Amino acid sequence: MATNAEIAGRFEEFADLLEADDVEYKPRAYRRAAENVRAHPSPIADYVADGDRETIEEIDGVGDAIASKIVEYVETGAIEELEELRAELPIEIADITRVEGVGPKTAGKLYRELGVETLDDLEEAAQAGEIREVKGFGPKTEENIRENVAFAREIGQRYLLGEARPLADDVLAFLEGLDAVERCEVAGSIRRWRETIGDVDVLVGTDANESVIDAFVGWDSVDGEIESGAEKASVRVGEIRVDLRVVSPEEFGSALQYFTGSKDHNVSLRNYAIDRGMKLNEYGAFDVSEVGDEEAGQRVGERVAGESEAGMYEALGLSWIPPELREDRGEIVAAESGDLPTLLEHEDVRGDLHSHTEWSDGNTPIEEMVAAAEARGYDYYGVADHAEGPGIVGGMGLSDTEILEQVEAVREVDAASDIAVFAGIEANVDATGEIGLSSEVIEALDIVVASPHSALDQDAETATKRLVRAVENPAVDVLGHPSGRMLNERSGLEFDATELAIAAVEHDTALEVNSNPRRLDLWGSAVQAAVEVGAPIAVNTDAHRPSTLEYIRWGVHTARRGWAEPDDVINTWELEELRAFLD
Repeated sequence: MATNAEIAGRFEEFADLLEADDVEYKPRAYRRAAENVRAHPSPIADYVADGDRETIEEIDGVGDAIASKIVEYVETGAIEELEELRAELPIEIADITRVEGVGPKTAGKLYRELGVETLDDLEEAAQAGEIREVKGFGPKTEENIRENVAFAREIGQRYLLGEARPLADDVLAFLEGLDAVERCEVAGSIRRWRETIGDVDVLVGTDANESVIDAFVGWDSVDGEIESGAEKASVRVGEIRVDLRVVSPEEFGSALQYFTGSKDHNVSLRNYAIDRGMKLNEYGAFDVSEVGDEEAGQRVGERVAGESEAGMYEALGLSWIPPELREDRGEIVAAESGDLPTLLEHEDVRGDLHSHTEWSDGNTPIEEMVAAAEARGYDYYGVADHAEGPGIVGGMGLSDTEILEQVEAVREVDAASDIAVFAGIEANVDATGEIGLSSEVIEALDIVVASPHSALDQDAETATKRLVRAVENPAVDVLGHPSGRMLNERSGLEFDATELAIAAVEHDTALEVNSNPRRLDLWGSAVQAAVEVGAPIAVNTDAHRPSTLEYIRWGVHTARRGWAEPDDVINTWELEELRAFLD
């Protein structure tokens, strides 16, 4: 059954192809619908199955025409109008526009001028020096395209965590409902909460392999079987591959540890075991201290652990290591010495300090966003709409006058609310590190989130100086999505995370983990660099509508990948402590 992400992807393709064909206005409507479909909290395909057309049309940006296309796609797997557009413009638009600097209009022009339809065509044209000859292009553009094709190919093979994890949750719910399943868990990179994944790996402990595999392959959500055998099966759900492996319940723990990875973590852990006369593999932990060199095999030696994952670590004298930490960044040494962090949990978060409303590029009034935050049990909430500046498209940024007007509106909502509401702004960090706010505006605000939105191709040294200058600004409370990256779209700024973190400590500026699944910026290793020097962290959603407050899930796990504890994160603090930090 089609997922919300898959449906949204079709409308994003619609928008891109229309824009490539120089159609105005319609692309924006399709993009708005795609964004709201993707963020919708419930599976839209269920509404189609129930014949609930009314609820579909109630989704913001989805009127009668788009609702009809949703129904058509869910029921048939295709949209006739989109197929016709594909025939007119046979461009692999998603692949080509993954190349940084190549948008839909560029893709359309290169198709018309050079016949570029695929990523291979684009690379060949760049290598042959043909792009520079097209009007409006030049050697630098051609060079940028040539340099970014490899990155575009790499990201095209992976899915966002925010797209794949909900599917993984559905798979687990289905398998856990089978009588033959004794134990069940996701494995691989999705269990480590990496920002992108290649496929969904699921592990089941059972003594009834055939029954479980047959049920899995026959699951209603499966769109196609890839392969199946006695111990594993692979299917396609929407566009995502799901791999199932079944093991004996007695070996579930060792298999879970082994297949969770990462590869680097497992190699280091196996070497740690070898030094202690132990052997680790997917079948268990074995004491091989008395085993001769002539004996070989996966199950050689005395099996001392394997039924539980925690037992695999305990057999080596180690504390259980949370999956998010298993990247070979010091976690084994910390587990040996008892110094593993007490990681941030969802319930530790007391509020959100970066969100948007209908005043800029959100689509919800302040009151409704605050009510949604209150419904989540938050103690405080920050409105941070966009200020005018570079990288803000479509005139969505607020002028100084409009910011001051919004501050008054926020004060009224704050006075009427049971939670504290902060008047903030998302200022733009320009290419030099300036934020472009007047002293009058700064004085009126409770919080300034400063974020880069443009000039994202700077070299690492320049980018680091730019971001350091921003955090040194006494007006800046939070550096928002520091790299400006968009996963599977653009790489964003490269910078020295440690140097930035040291500056953040010195100037009491928090570094943001932006929870939007297309950003997850900062990422795990950068968060760890910040935590190691004591830099404050803020885990925010960058929500543009109430449903996207749910993005906090992705941000919390990303912060956990960086070893963040509750006290490291400013929006876990009590209200008065947070106020003191912001003052």
